[in-house]
Amino acid sequence: MKDVCATLSQWGFNVICPNLLEKETPFDYSSEEDAYQHFMKHIGLLNGANTIKSVLREVKDRYKEIFIVGFSVGATVAWVCSEEEGINGVVCYYGSRIRNHLEIEPICPTMLFFPETEKSFDVDELIASIEKTNPNIHKLKGKHGFTDPYNSNYHVQSTQETFHMTMNFLLQH
Repeated sequence: MKDVCATLSQWGFNVICPNLLEKETPFDYSSEEDAYQHFMKHIGLLNGANTIKSVLREVKDRYKEIFIVGFSVGATVAWVCSEEEGINGVVCYYGSRIRNHLEIEPICPTMLFFPETEKSFDVDELIASIEKTNPNIHKLKGKHGFTDPYNSNYHVQSTQETFHMTMNFLLQH
């Protein structure tokens, strides 16, 4: 997350990165499943979304444009927040739990990135179920975590593609 924040800052964006895990030190990469379970058990998607909405209320008067970029669980949180007033755009990277929130109808431009396959669901089926209300969906080579250079699923080409699409999206909206 620090790398993503630094890159966005270098492009001239002011970045706020709330600690949704509510821990002082992050989980190690070898404990990815523990981090997910901690989030789901102690915080949850809706509480995570409420945290983001609270941050949005605090900063909305200081910025003329506000975007949310989320990865994995954070992408699902961003998806849930896409119905919130005052957001100029949402970018979601491999938000697998979006499948549990198909009732969401974003009121801002959204861009979704998914890997070719996911362990726990059919990516094509999810895309088919949301592409009518959100045509800006992209499926790329790789697995969950494909843009994370510290993850064993890192995929350089997909990372470069999504970075360019994300920057174009942010700069156009």
